[in-house]
Amino acid sequence: MAQELKSINLVAPAFKGLNTEDAILAQDPSFAEVANNAVIDRRGRLATRKGIANLSTTITALDGEPVTGIHVFRDSDGNTDTFSVGNNKILRGQAVLVDYTPVAYTITSDDWRMVNFNDSLYFFQRGYEPLVYSHSTSLVEPMSTVAGAAGVTSAMYGNEVIGAYGRLWTADFTGDKSTIYWSDLLQGHVWSGGSSGSIDVSEAWPQGFDQIVALAAHNDFLIVLGTQSVLVYAGAEDPTTMTLSDTITGVGCVSRHTVQSTGSDLVFLSHSGLRSLGRTIQEKSASIGKLSSSVTSDIIAVIDNETEEFDSAYYPEQKFYLILFRNQCKIYCFDTRGALENGAWRATYWPDSPIKALYAGDRISGDMLIGYAGGIGKYDGYTDDGSAYRLKYRSPELSLGDTAQLKFIKKIRPTLVGSTGQPIVLRWGYDFDSSSGSASFTPAASGVSEFGIGEFNIGEFSSGQLAIRKSINANGSGSTLSVTLESDVNGNELSIQEINMLLLTGRSL
Repeated sequence: MAQELKSINLVAPAFKGLNTEDAILAQDPSFAEVANNAVIDRRGRLATRKGIANLSTTITALDGEPVTGIHVFRDSDGNTDTFSVGNNKILRGQAVLVDYTPVAYTITSDDWRMVNFNDSLYFFQRGYEPLVYSHSTSLVEPMSTVAGAAGVTSAMYGNEVIGAYGRLWTADFTGDKSTIYWSDLLQGHVWSGGSSGSIDVSEAWPQGFDQIVALAAHNDFLIVLGTQSVLVYAGAEDPTTMTLSDTITGVGCVSRHTVQSTGSDLVFLSHSGLRSLGRTIQEKSASIGKLSSSVTSDIIAVIDNETEEFDSAYYPEQKFYLILFRNQCKIYCFDTRGALENGAWRATYWPDSPIKALYAGDRISGDMLIGYAGGIGKYDGYTDDGSAYRLKYRSPELSLGDTAQLKFIKKIRPTLVGSTGQPIVLRWGYDFDSSSGSASFTPAASGVSEFGIGEFNIGEFSSGQLAIRKSINANGSGSTLSVTLESDVNGNELSIQEINMLLLTGRSL
């Protein structure tokens, strides 16, 4: 009598995202061993990330260098200007990148921090006199030349700057990593007299010594992030009387560019992974939660090899946080819709990325802007400025609860959602070999509306996308098994709804 086929259903594969921390055999099948160039979509499916839609037509000023920083300035009249940095220049515009670097101002590094404040845009970088773009003059000029400027000395040429509680705050100076300066009220170019001032936090570090990396404002507190600890100051509305409210030991920040507000929380990258600064207003106490638990070792390894600045963005329209490792062309994407059982966010990975800068701070347009070698683009479409990128999913090693029993895959039936026409490769493997067998197929091009065309089952999904079902004959045997699905994304979206496997079980080994 023929043995009945058993069925394994991977419903919404990678629903829990990438997991490179747990032993492969111990993983929940809802994780993925590989989840490249993907996001978790709003239906919980692994889906292709969007690409780069180019916005720039004239990039002569870059002279072959990429855009490495972007900021959108919206003035009091409602006008919008995009500023970017690259090739040691300050650039204005999106379609045409125009050099706005002040005359006789020499730049040798593009690691600027840009912030909007009181109808002006401020540029800060350690060792450089801050620059100011004013709505009234339409010029970028050194701060000391702004009408009414005061106290603009090399002592306050900071690497970090934020606009909060009616003034600018700056820190991280050459030779001084413990002082915070603040400007006069509503006067970002006035750093002496009035209500301007400074504080030395060197005596406040809980471990005795630390260095300021980043500043943030959150829930009426001034947050000071060091390399190994965090200080929380209350009463920053009047900095002359603000007090140390809380300290957090053993957790610091690797870069000011990794700090992002999600509205209800602050997220930043520490040397031990992605962190959340949770806060309860009623209790006025701080707690730390790790958000990268499923990929922390990978994150730490990338941090250790990073030789350039980081960048990040929180994109509420897509509900994810991106952390960019610019020198290594790597991006980790963390879905913020909900946490896993251990409090971590679901992660995916974007390798070999051409992206060099991220900006999602313009809530009116709702766009996430991207800096790269082509100038400025936005997160849209399904190519990287015309170039394909590869979506790849690999399941954990599946044992069906018994690693000693042989398994024989007979059929693999993926259900994919999207309008494709792009070749898809399906691989299956046994006993930690991901390439025991493979097959490729190309679903019908977009626009097909009939059901049961050729060897495919193609049906209309409730969202209007096409559901593609393909049955693949498989072979081989082993005690554990895995499945891999990959495709070059070249203009069309694709998501994985389900992977069904039919198999026989044999003798115990």
